[in-house]
Amino acid sequence: MHPMNHILHPHTLVIHPDFRKLETFIRSIPARFAQGEGTVIHRGRNELRKMDYDGQTYVVKCFHRPNIINRFVYGIFRPSKAKRSYDHAEMLLSIGVGTPRPVAYLNIRSGLLFDKSYYISLASACPHVYQELFERKFDYEEAVLRAIGRTTATLHEHGYAHKDYGRGNILFARAPEGIRIELVDLNRMAIGPLDIKAGCKNFERLPATPQMHRWLAEEYARMRGFNAEECYKLMTAYRSTQPGKIDGLY
Repeated sequence: MHPMNHILHPHTLVIHPDFRKLETFIRSIPARFAQGEGTVIHRGRNELRKMDYDGQTYVVKCFHRPNIINRFVYGIFRPSKAKRSYDHAEMLLSIGVGTPRPVAYLNIRSGLLFDKSYYISLASACPHVYQELFERKFDYEEAVLRAIGRTTATLHEHGYAHKDYGRGNILFARAPEGIRIELVDLNRMAIGPLDIKAGCKNFERLPATPQMHRWLAEEYARMRGFNAEECYKLMTAYRSTQPGKIDGLY
């Protein structure tokens, strides 16, 4: 297809080879959203819904229509947030970092102007989110924090940093083989080397008690060959600058 024809085409659809049979379903997603189908997980600037199809549960994220300038920018020059989510999910899985399996992304245009985009993944098998560590007692809390430290270190060692590394975007589960960690909301990812300061700063949006910071710092430092005490001091210092901290936590 000629590049201009590609730009002017109203839809751009990329489906993972393992999910080609879902093309009809994926093309129907905008209409399904418009009809209110599925279970809403989150509704804000963007909307997430769980949708069941042919015995499988999927999570669909609809990214809001950008302002008029960005509608032109995303329509011509920049990859959509849905495409970035898909590409970053593929990248995470390739380096051994957990995330729900990417299924597809769909971009919708109106001429040269971008309209909306949809990212589709399998639903995560992890039942818990980081925020729940402050809402109930987990007798394996230390294992979860250490697993997050290792996962983050793996990501950083490959030169990637999740730019929305907050309490709602880290999922976890206890499995026979150990703690499973999955990262979500992947459209914003920084790429480039991360030294000890940049790496520890990436934890700043995660609330933690001093003990939780110890576990994170110890595992992160061990994986990256850093000094654990220095990592602990940096993590707590960066966290202390964040607004809206929970009482009693850094």
